[in-house]
Amino acid sequence: METKSTTSPPQLSIVVPVFNESATVVQAIARLQSTLSNYNTELLVVDDGSTDGTTELLQSFELVQNVTVFFHPENQGKGAALRTAFSQTRGEVVVIQDADFEYNPQDIPRLIQPILDGHADVVYGSRFRGESQRVHLFWHRVANGLLTLGSNMMTNLNLTDMETGYKVFSNDVVKKLTIRENRFGVEPELTAKVAKLKCRVYEVPISYYGRDYSEGKKIGFRDALRAAWCILRYRIAN
Repeated sequence: METKSTTSPPQLSIVVPVFNESATVVQAIARLQSTLSNYNTELLVVDDGSTDGTTELLQSFELVQNVTVFFHPENQGKGAALRTAFSQTRGEVVVIQDADFEYNPQDIPRLIQPILDGHADVVYGSRFRGESQRVHLFWHRVANGLLTLGSNMMTNLNLTDMETGYKVFSNDVVKKLTIRENRFGVEPELTAKVAKLKCRVYEVPISYYGRDYSEGKKIGFRDALRAAWCILRYRIAN
């Protein structure tokens, strides 16, 4: 793959893990490019072994300026995708952006501002402080609350949404993180490691347009069990 370069280091690195999102990935990238046109931005897209045509769609972006696509030959999980992209980030601020439409890129300017202002090292977008979110999947909300509570007890943070897909880091923090989890256990892992680094963590309200399983939602009960284990594991391990 040809590596594209910009004349100066980017201000933002947007990391986009993708698995079987052929219905939304092209529009998601276009929406990011449009929303962040006022920033010097690089998009690092990781296709994590998609089998629904996503890979072929992303191949058309390989020569697009400021978009770099990485391809995993087999599905490994969100954590593995983040590990691949985090090793390549050059931006001052690193944003995790899912490739579906659950999270709105228009929230990114507010998410990155505490870091740009020098107040924060890490920012979480909270779905439960936001003004707009879809009302559904009661047990997911219960699980999110319990996992966030458990994480807070282990880290002494007071987050409202540990499992949020919108996590933002200064690149200095990213370079200190070693991701070991391959799947969704990466969420509590990152939180535990950020706490151990004594980062200044902020939460910012975000909008949220959650999907159900018929619309492509992937996280499930086993992932919740793994997350609970990771909360305990990374309280001790690194």
